[in-house]
Amino acid sequence: MKKFVCRDIGFACDFTAEGATVEELMPKIADHARVAHNMAQLDDATKAKVSAAIKDA
Repeated sequence: MKKFVCRDIGFACDFTAEGATVEELMPKIADHARVAHNMAQLDDATKAKVSAAIKDA
């Protein structure tokens, strides 16, 4: 199981997401970024931060 915490990449945000794989987790993170942070898409730098912040749950 993998876990992402939005706060871990610098946002003052309590969003967390879990998934069996990184591939399962990324769409959840992208949807959250779009809705909560008005990010139409994740740029390469943000994707790198997100990937680095995903931990084993």
